[in-house]
Amino acid sequence: DQFENLDKHTQWGIDFLERYAKFVKERLEIEQNYAKQLRNLVKKFTSCLSFYSILNELNDYAGQREVVAEEMGHKVYGELMRYSLDLKAERKHHLQEGRKTQQFFEQCWKHMDISKKKFERECKEAEKSQFSYDRLDNDINATKSEVEKAKSQLYLRTHMADESKNEYAAQLQNFNAEQWKHFHTSIPHIFKNLQAMDERRTVKLGETFRSFAEVERRVVPIVSKCLEGMVSAAKAVDERKDSAIVVESFKSGFVPPTDFPFEDFSQNLSRSDATSISNTPKGERERDKEVGGGSGGSSGGTRADPKHSMGKAKNKLWPFGKKPKVTAAAPRIPALRGLKRGAPSLEDFSHLPPEQRRKRLQLRIDELSKEDALNKMKDVYEKNPQMGDPSSLQPKISETICNMEKLRSEIHKNESWLSEVEAKPSSRGDRRHRQREFDDEFDDDDPMPVIGHCKALYSFDGQNEGTLVMAEDEVLYIIEEDKGDGWTRARKQGGEEGYVPSSYVEITMEKGSKGAVTYI
Repeated sequence: DQFENLDKHTQWGIDFLERYAKFVKERLEIEQNYAKQLRNLVKKFTSCLSFYSILNELNDYAGQREVVAEEMGHKVYGELMRYSLDLKAERKHHLQEGRKTQQFFEQCWKHMDISKKKFERECKEAEKSQFSYDRLDNDINATKSEVEKAKSQLYLRTHMADESKNEYAAQLQNFNAEQWKHFHTSIPHIFKNLQAMDERRTVKLGETFRSFAEVERRVVPIVSKCLEGMVSAAKAVDERKDSAIVVESFKSGFVPPTDFPFEDFSQNLSRSDATSISNTPKGERERDKEVGGGSGGSSGGTRADPKHSMGKAKNKLWPFGKKPKVTAAAPRIPALRGLKRGAPSLEDFSHLPPEQRRKRLQLRIDELSKEDALNKMKDVYEKNPQMGDPSSLQPKISETICNMEKLRSEIHKNESWLSEVEAKPSSRGDRRHRQREFDDEFDDDDPMPVIGHCKALYSFDGQNEGTLVMAEDEVLYIIEEDKGDGWTRARKQGGEEGYVPSSYVEITMEKGSKGAVTYI
């Protein structure tokens, strides 16, 4: 007799299932938005090495939140929505069976009630006929025909009352049977089906609750590794190494100034050795005496040596400008013992300050110039046979002659770079601008060396001039690091070069490459 209440309860169960599914959907949307915001946050900060490692771990953490959202959507929300549809169809089927059983039972009761009312009505009509017949039969003034008519009417009503009685008895018996079947078989069976359905709904909710928690539990180990990676990156911060990188990146390359020499302007004055008191320092007086003694023993004052004066001019300091080029003397033969056989790696040292870059380039030019020393040694031996056999140098000359053209080319390139530094010292920003402006010219003449490689995390359309189009997961070669403006110069495997956003790529520098991406 609680069919309506069961209808309401099962509907409430399905409504709760759908509300929980909506809760899961909103939760996974929160996870997706959280992961997206984390990834966008990671893209904004890529300047420091340890912090870059932390951002990589945070990016992996965001990936795990995306995994949580995906698993929730597939194993919880999707499963709940599919089960909700099946549950609605099953509930509808059971309720339809219940309503049919209820309608059939009501029809049986209605037929029984109709037959009962008919039997009651026929009995009342028969009683009226009986009363009319008795009245006419006792009336002495009534005719025979009236009495016979009343008698036949009584017989008819009595017969109809008997038929109504039999019909009512049959309908009552049928109704009692259907009522027993209805309350003892049909309705209990439908209610049991509804109960089983509702219990399965409860079990399914419990399973989705566990699945919801398992999704979180499965990513806990990876999330823990991400957090451990962040801690390791924090421990890897080395203040001394950072300071060394800063010093290496910003040192000017100028030699600290030496002590100013004493210049004696009183050397041309004549004075008596006995009575004159010289203010010249002791070291200068002794040196003047030695110079005077070497001039043939002249007495009195000494004259400054011209070579000595020229030496002073050569030691003149240049703290705020370019140092004058020093013409190197001809290489001595013993200096060839340490002659390098391999050509130095070709690099323009563009990441260094101007003066430091000038020194590096000059040093390389000197090293490359030493490759011609064998020919010079041979000429010396030919002019001075007593020093050795010139033919002994022929194997070494043959060994290095194949590299001479390459070395001369490298010397030319280094000299051009050196002249550029000495003529127009500029800042990193100016050099970057000039380098972007003449990329095509430099690429044709002098391809930049590869210092690392990178993998594209996202696609980049490269619509601006000088930028490089790249697809997601594409591998590129790094030929110039990020100088702090957020752009890294890369080269495709086909040779195309350009700049890509540093935050769009995962960079791996080759061991021993020059320069540094970050200070931490």
